[in-house]
Amino acid sequence: MENDQKLGIIYTAGAYILWGILPIYWKWIQEISAYEILAHRIVWSFVFMTLIILVLQKQKAFFKECRRILTNKRQMIGITLASVTISINWVTYILAVNTNHVVEASLGYYINPLVSILLGMIFLQERFSKAQWLAFALAGTGVLYMTLKFGSVPWLALLLAFSFGTYGLLKKLVPLNAMFGLTIETFIVTPAALFFLLQQQSGQWASVEWGSLTALLVFGAGVVTAVPLLLFSAGAKRIPLSMVGFLQYFAPTIMLFIGVFLYDEPFTSVHGVAFTFIWAGLAVYTMARMKRMKKYEPKVT
Repeated sequence: MENDQKLGIIYTAGAYILWGILPIYWKWIQEISAYEILAHRIVWSFVFMTLIILVLQKQKAFFKECRRILTNKRQMIGITLASVTISINWVTYILAVNTNHVVEASLGYYINPLVSILLGMIFLQERFSKAQWLAFALAGTGVLYMTLKFGSVPWLALLLAFSFGTYGLLKKLVPLNAMFGLTIETFIVTPAALFFLLQQQSGQWASVEWGSLTALLVFGAGVVTAVPLLLFSAGAKRIPLSMVGFLQYFAPTIMLFIGVFLYDEPFTSVHGVAFTFIWAGLAVYTMARMKRMKKYEPKVT
């Protein structure tokens, strides 16, 4: 049991660390438009996940899952909306990175857990605890302070937080394991991605020169998308949810450091005040969540 939990921590932390350093990967191919990167990411994620299913000989289970979804109108709508929502999240993230807004991207993923609470209250009739209300108020104060001081709403951060929060909500309504879920989601939007890429090729303005290092990095987009998700899937089931909740802050923290120290993005006193409010909200939320999990969560065996 102890070794299994250690393995779970390694897998889950590895997933969040990889998600945290992902901006570096997108920066390597920033000469390509965010929409073209998105299209390649979708296509090659689908190809890579299909290969994984074939190698693991999971095709029978996969087709069974596909048939189950196809015969359930509610789940089919849910998984389609999830595909669109995660595509919006991906392209927003790539745009944020490639337009030098990595710090704002980290802000989005810091406030994402609190957005998920809000969506749960609105759509799943979940009730806010006093600690959750306080956490949400603190984070909201941070975002409002930044908006008033800079004179503009941090749209990229909010779009990242709400798109990923909505994706999480849809995944809760249409439960699928990580491997099959990503494969089906990318399959749904792959025709549109392929059409976009073929239009670029025929128009003589595709940005990828086949055989170049950029092309290899573009093909690798499927791997860098799938590997952390598979690590997370393998790790999260081995450790308590309270531990998962703690480890999730690895990713935005790494993003923040990359944005400030690697790419020299500004981190002003306004950022400092706003982030402090948000971190305070997250601290309140995390402590309350861990206390609740320790009380109700069964031990992992």
